Amino acid sequence: MSPLFIKNMTFKEKVNTLLTEGLLEKPSIFLIDLVITDAFKVIVTLDGDNGVALQDCIDVSRFIDSNLDREEQDYSLEVASVGVGSPLKLVRQYKKNIGRTLIVKTSAEIIEAELVDANDDFVILSWKAREPKKIGKGKETVQKELKLPYVDIKEAIVTVTF
Repeated sequence: MSPLFIKNMTFKEKVNTLLTEGLLEKPSIFLIDLVITDAFKVIVTLDGDNGVALQDCIDVSRFIDSNLDREEQDYSLEVASVGVGSPLKLVRQYKKNIGRTLIVKTSAEIIEAELVDANDDFVILSWKAREPKKIGKGKETVQKELKLPYVDIKEAIVTVTF
């Protein structure tokens, strides 16, 4: 990219462009969030198909930092991986977490279930539930499955078991 082109961009546009360029060298790493505060604190949150290593954060940080001029705009830069317990935001995150247990909030309910499949339009969740027997008294355990469009998901978080 030409220096003249970068010079005519806003600070946020420059950071966004550099971030996009820096991530081209790491195809398994992807952007979750970019925040630039009024005080020019740049906060980059990354995730990866196979997780994010510390070195990935360092490399992206150095790429951005080495291509910005602090004389032109003083800023602080923080590059981190998405935290445990952070809500899933992108379809790519759902796809990488197939086989894991999620807590999914919809407008109607909260479901703790295994993420069985994910495509570009919906997820398929599977879980066991106790329900009244169809015949007789008492309850039985039944396997439930739900095809849930992303638009119906208010929040989904991967559960961590120890």
